[in-house]
Amino acid sequence: MLSELFDVARIAVCLVFFFYASWSDWKKREVSNKVWLVMAPVASALTAVQFIVYSPYLLELFAISFGITAVLSVALFYVGAFGGADAKALMCLALALPVYPNVLGEVFSFSASFMMIIFPLTVFTNGVLLAALTVVYSALRNCFWKAQGGRNLFAGLEKESVGRKVMAFLTGYKVQASSLEKGHMYPLEDVTVNENGETVRHLLVLPKDEQAEDIVKKLVQASKDGKIAAEVWVTPGLPLLIFITVGLIIALVFGNLVWILLRLILA
Repeated sequence: MLSELFDVARIAVCLVFFFYASWSDWKKREVSNKVWLVMAPVASALTAVQFIVYSPYLLELFAISFGITAVLSVALFYVGAFGGADAKALMCLALALPVYPNVLGEVFSFSASFMMIIFPLTVFTNGVLLAALTVVYSALRNCFWKAQGGRNLFAGLEKESVGRKVMAFLTGYKVQASSLEKGHMYPLEDVTVNENGETVRHLLVLPKDEQAEDIVKKLVQASKDGKIAAEVWVTPGLPLLIFITVGLIIALVFGNLVWILLRLILA
């Protein structure tokens, strides 16, 4: 059927643009706006024509899916949990695949039907779950670091709360301050000068892009001046688009990972 060809075309558009965006995110940690400016109208046209001609009853769901996805994306961007490219990617996905494509058959039998109907939510939760697995790497790296000579992971940060220390342990690790200027990393700590002229270190919970450059300069300089230790806490600049792309493929083939895991646990 021609409707199924539209499904295939919309899936192909998503995969092509997402693969390119993931590659760009990996190499440069940024994605040109041109990617989304091209994808958005192509995806919108394919979806709108297919739904108007073959499935007019889905037009309302198309609008609902895009609206929910757009609100979620913008909200996550403004709280600092999403980059601009991640938010645009998710909104473009909602234009291309607002609901699960029929050409791939039914997966509702082993996935959450609501999440599959609002398909971008399934892709989002899959990507977040995959990205969350990086805490295993961070935790193991920190345990190995501490095991080397029994060093104190939070030397100079003893006054920080247990919650902040746990967040740093699970989402970051320690590197030489000088390496912050070279790699795709964000500082998980900042330095200030107190009333006595002493340099004081503080752990950060959600480092923001616009503040990172200034904080890096302060950390590097403080380390060079011997005011803080040579090693500081950082979190890797995760190419979230790669996780979202893998989450998209998993969603197309298997469905919602969270729902599948819950069923396996509760079975």
